[in-house]
Amino acid sequence: MEQEYKIEADGVPVTIKVTDETEDYVPRYFIEKPELEEPTKAYLTEVKEKLITEVTLTEEEYISTSKIEEVKEKFTDSAEQIIEATLPSIKEEEKQILVGNLIHELLGIGDLEILLADENLEEIVINSAEEPAWTYHKKHGWVKTDLKIGDEDEIKNYASIIGRRVGKQISNLNPLLDAHLPSGDRTNATITPISTQGNTITIRKFARDPWTITDFIKNGTVNTEISALLWLAIQYEMNILVSGGTGSGKTSLLGVLLPFIPPNQRIVSIEDTREVSLPEFLHWVPLTTREPNPEGKGGVSMLDLLVNSLRMRPDRIIVGEIRTEKQAEVLFEAMHTGHSVYSTLHADTAMQTIRRLKNPPINVPKTLIEAIDLNVVMFRDRRRNLRRAMQVAEVMSDHIGEKTQVKPNVLYSWSANRDKIEKKHESQSLYENLRLHAGLEKEEIEESLKDRRKILNWMVENEINQVNTVGKVIAEFYQNEERVVGMVEDDVDPEELYSL
Repeated sequence: MEQEYKIEADGVPVTIKVTDETEDYVPRYFIEKPELEEPTKAYLTEVKEKLITEVTLTEEEYISTSKIEEVKEKFTDSAEQIIEATLPSIKEEEKQILVGNLIHELLGIGDLEILLADENLEEIVINSAEEPAWTYHKKHGWVKTDLKIGDEDEIKNYASIIGRRVGKQISNLNPLLDAHLPSGDRTNATITPISTQGNTITIRKFARDPWTITDFIKNGTVNTEISALLWLAIQYEMNILVSGGTGSGKTSLLGVLLPFIPPNQRIVSIEDTREVSLPEFLHWVPLTTREPNPEGKGGVSMLDLLVNSLRMRPDRIIVGEIRTEKQAEVLFEAMHTGHSVYSTLHADTAMQTIRRLKNPPINVPKTLIEAIDLNVVMFRDRRRNLRRAMQVAEVMSDHIGEKTQVKPNVLYSWSANRDKIEKKHESQSLYENLRLHAGLEKEEIEESLKDRRKILNWMVENEINQVNTVGKVIAEFYQNEERVVGMVEDDVDPEELYSL
């Protein structure tokens, strides 16, 4: 099987070819881009030196991820002026290729920027200068590219560039680096002798165009039944924990659920790296942690932000991942003091989620675990390259004398054989909580879920898959539920609903 497609990396046109017909037993990923001749390379070196002299950056521009596009624009304008002055007859397309190459060298990480520009890739890996870079392709899985880094020093230099932008160093004294690119992509690097075969860089890419609930329904990650249930739970301020293994889609699912939050509520998100993306009209304050400088000062931890967020009068608190006992303690106390909380945790089943919470190193008391209303467990089938909501469970507790037993009640479960999410058990606590806190009887809940399924199916059929357009439909639903349900039942044009 062979696939061919085109991408553009900062104005440089690139053709990508992926083929399974190789002698390496793994798919190969080939990059075709305009080759520069030696005189052109020498010319670009001169332009680069002029740019370094003429363009000055403030410290904020150098380290701020939000300023990267402004910085690129500043360098691009200057580079175009220099090239137009020295090569007045150059064609526009050729000029853009030269400028793109300069941007990759001066502000990026060389040809790796081509891989970063390919939205079909999830992971980029350099194991050493001896072998080509590997990537994880959404369609083909792990593939070997034809891109090789010149030598070990060049890999180390790229790691140093990434580190400096976030105030970190990688050296013989500090041979491990965990950082992020200006694009938000998470990066890990190691250098010899810690990595014995050579210096390494691992980049986990995040989607430039955020996933939405309609994308997840369309690709089978979730179905409309559990999506409607989660929508209802979020509307009525139930606490939700998303668990799963590495790369299973925990944070992605959390991100697609958050547009279900009503627009009139204040949201505070706390992450190591900005991954969550919400509709523009939501009342949202995103906070991110900061690593200490080389002297060990200036660090802002997730716990610092979590404690501070409680002073910001949030209605909803989003925490990237529960890792420590102190984080969990503050988070669960927030649940018990009336805040709606959403977070993620590494665990493979609903039962394992509870075990991880109540045992070291997290050690949440059983009486606090009861505050979780729903637990969604994500699963990644690597063989078939599928991500699925494997379980949706409510957290139950039995009080026998002075003892408390906490256990999951699995409402929905994914059947691997049929690749289908199926209902397992009736709700025992969620419906009761909705009755107590929202005054909803079972018949009302079932009717509301039915209406939400209609809306979700209508959005899928009409390809409403942008964060802001999905958010618009949900916001209109909260404004006038009957009108939106009626319009969906009449199968109106989406533009008619947007114009309300």
